[in-house]
Amino acid sequence: MRTSTRGSRRVMTLAVVATLTTGLLAGCADDSGDGKPDNGGGGGGGGKTALTIGTFGVFGYKQAGLYDEYMKLHPDVSIKENVTTKTDVYWPKTITRLQAGSGVDDIQAIEIGNVAEAVQTQADKFVDLGKEVDKSQWLDWKNAQATTKDGKQIGLGTDIGPMAICYRKDLFKKAGLETDRTKLAAQWAGDWSKFVGVGKEYMKKAPSGTKFVDSASSVYNAALGGGKERYYDKDGNAIWDKSTGVKDAWNAAMEVATSTMSAKLKQFEGPWDTALSKASFATVACPAWMIGYIQEKSGESGKGNWDVAAAPTAANWGGAFIGVPTAGKHQKEAVALAKWLTAPEQQAKVFAKQASFPSAPSAYTMLKPAPATVEFFSNAPLTEIYAASAKTIPVQYFGVKDQPIGTAITDIGILQVEQKGKSPEQGWDAAKNEIKDVLGQ
Repeated sequence: MRTSTRGSRRVMTLAVVATLTTGLLAGCADDSGDGKPDNGGGGGGGGKTALTIGTFGVFGYKQAGLYDEYMKLHPDVSIKENVTTKTDVYWPKTITRLQAGSGVDDIQAIEIGNVAEAVQTQADKFVDLGKEVDKSQWLDWKNAQATTKDGKQIGLGTDIGPMAICYRKDLFKKAGLETDRTKLAAQWAGDWSKFVGVGKEYMKKAPSGTKFVDSASSVYNAALGGGKERYYDKDGNAIWDKSTGVKDAWNAAMEVATSTMSAKLKQFEGPWDTALSKASFATVACPAWMIGYIQEKSGESGKGNWDVAAAPTAANWGGAFIGVPTAGKHQKEAVALAKWLTAPEQQAKVFAKQASFPSAPSAYTMLKPAPATVEFFSNAPLTEIYAASAKTIPVQYFGVKDQPIGTAITDIGILQVEQKGKSPEQGWDAAKNEIKDVLGQ
């Protein structure tokens, strides 16, 4: 799954604590917003063990039919997924519940941008899943991200986020640009500035009401995912202000933010969803998990008009884990479900539905995108494109404040330039001040 790029998590945490503490500690909240208490039942009754799983965004388990399949295999279990659509709310809410020891779901999803914080500050709140599985099923670096220094593994890897570019070939054709995915990828190969260059050409003859990209922040996150450095070094030291990866990604984002090619939208919010359905932008940085999101939000109007090309650089954006809180009511049953959901066979099923790329290498031989998904994306060879990226993704190190640092850069720094007309220097200064505040400097 994706890494959230929205909202100052420091501010959001205060708001969540203030509004949720009294109401959420009594039990799991129902994100449907109907005001009814969540019994975790998922229709469960008659003595069934009612398991809940807390997720964010479009996780894929429900979409791939895995919950129904598991309940058929285990008639004594019912499953309810509690989905938080606002991903910048999900983790602060989860932290509040973990710290209180009440209100948690039986299984909690953990974003890649939050896993270092979970490992370093919340490890005692999770079951050690490393003792429950054959860890060789997962990529070593994926396991390592969820493992404490003394060897406790608090989460099992779900997906990783190898990068591609999803583009509307119908809009490219109207703008007089190349539409063949292989030739197009060659035009921007190796350098995000080349990608921006294609954007400049697009804007010369852009179809009315369209932009080249959804946001400068999208370009920033994609470029950062291909850098050798991000916000922390391998020893856990914050290097955000010296990182070559941050510098290169920022420069690419500024080329977009100071031009006319951005739709200036915040990803995964209502206006962004609407823009997807109306084909208001021609490209989006597209980690594998984005495939399902685009397919769901674009609807029939996007079928056959979206295509997928290799990104300028091999990169990773996102990926997630699922963990079992020690405060959960059904730890044994939750561990069994978490193991099953993240097994290679199930990871392959999620890929088939929405191309979320497995963190279990043994699943790679099973990868077969659903015909509907392949057709939607103009018969693009999704497995080949994402596997090629996955093989050369650079190893990156995440730190305890990784997500709020990234949020400060995208939602404060880049936003200042893209939406408020500030200079790149002013945008960087605004992000820098927020990051220093987050880090207590």
